[in-house]
Amino acid sequence: MTYNVGMSDLILFWHRRDLRISDNIGIAAARQQSPKVVGVFCLDPNLLERDNVAPARVTYMIGSLQSLQERYAQAGSRLVILHAEPTQAIPELATALNAKAVFWNWDVEPYAKERDHAVTDNLKAKGIEVHNHWDQILHSPHEIQTGSNQPYTVFTPFWRNWSSKSKAQPAESLHAAQGLTAAEQEIAQQIGAIALPSAKDLGFHWEPELVIEPGEAAAQARLEEFSNSAISEYREQRDFPGADGTSQLSAALKFGVIGIRTVWAATIAALENSRSDEVAASIRTWQQELAWREFYQHAMYHFPELATGAYRPALQNFPWDNNEERFQAWCAGKTGYPIVDAAMRQLNEIGWMHNRCRMIVASFLTKDLLINPQLGEKYFYQRLIDGDLSANNGGWQWSASSGMDPKPVRIFNPASQAQKFDPEAEYIRRWLPELRSIDTELLISGDIPQAERDACGYPQPIVDHKQQQRQFKALYQQQKH
Repeated sequence: MTYNVGMSDLILFWHRRDLRISDNIGIAAARQQSPKVVGVFCLDPNLLERDNVAPARVTYMIGSLQSLQERYAQAGSRLVILHAEPTQAIPELATALNAKAVFWNWDVEPYAKERDHAVTDNLKAKGIEVHNHWDQILHSPHEIQTGSNQPYTVFTPFWRNWSSKSKAQPAESLHAAQGLTAAEQEIAQQIGAIALPSAKDLGFHWEPELVIEPGEAAAQARLEEFSNSAISEYREQRDFPGADGTSQLSAALKFGVIGIRTVWAATIAALENSRSDEVAASIRTWQQELAWREFYQHAMYHFPELATGAYRPALQNFPWDNNEERFQAWCAGKTGYPIVDAAMRQLNEIGWMHNRCRMIVASFLTKDLLINPQLGEKYFYQRLIDGDLSANNGGWQWSASSGMDPKPVRIFNPASQAQKFDPEAEYIRRWLPELRSIDTELLISGDIPQAERDACGYPQPIVDHKQQQRQFKALYQQQKH
């Protein structure tokens, strides 16, 4: 790539899903060209004014932006905040500041791709250079393809290819940078630069303490803690929602407050320090989860229609029941199935849900209640602190039997899931405190007598699992033919 940037020229780095200055490929490339690298983040009305925005997620984002501003100041520069349509605001700011170039990292989502092309056209029309990089994934969507140069639609062969390729080392952090002069700061304010607003200023109210601390330093600390402890038992503990067995880095990866190369390097270091085959297997299992993240991102890039409907033809016109009363019971955690309701209460109360439980409740909504997975996908997105289009969509399509899965008809039995992954009903009791005195076996099976349900104010099951399972299978077979 040829650069025409001089050593004293201003470069704007446009942050989106990379709220950090360390291990950021685009920033590292910009800093190689000039010390005068200034960050810009645009609060995009096209995203913030949608009806699927989670207050917890916006609160986490604002906290991470505050951290990013501090990091820029430590590096000698600054982060400019805009609240405007980026296709116009980014080119206007770059023009007003006489920036030589605007750098940013690519995204896989349909809206982001369309927006980025528009910003590129507008910048180039003004004579401003544009430089883009892949940063949020270890391998670009064009780097991992089949022998016939097609994107993968099944995970296992994707994993074989992806895992066989060498991974880049973390990129250099921004350092010894220069910010805007006083005159340039005044120009930026005239163009629309503002102080960083709070989530409440933007209309999003999240009162509880965030379950995941925002910012680059917090994410790095969480990675180190996980790499030094829970990763060694990840394979055995990851499916137990009552245990602290997962990394809880999903929000950090969604907003890019930690670099994926930094995360991968931590897994390699953990492997080198592993003392047994069991520990090494646990670490490799977590590496595979990172590959699942990339599989879903590659899928969204190559198949943007995933964002609006089923991938599998048999589910594209599926006759969902979409009973509103049952959907609202599911949303509120009042289905009468303890493991399902505990998971939904966790989501509603803290804006996060254990991954095993995400699969359980998604299977229940689609296979037991026969409700369109897009309704559940949207409800998740309205509440999850780590809500990510690719991961959320991929998980829901997997659970609904509508996605890229060689074994499509997979149905979770709530009782057997609870028996296997919450055998002491610790998780159920934590999120359904009204059921704490109920016998463990009854909590797991869900076979709680009517009198005890009445005494606790807990509802009867809203559907019969076996009956609904048969109905789903029959409808699925009809759609296949």
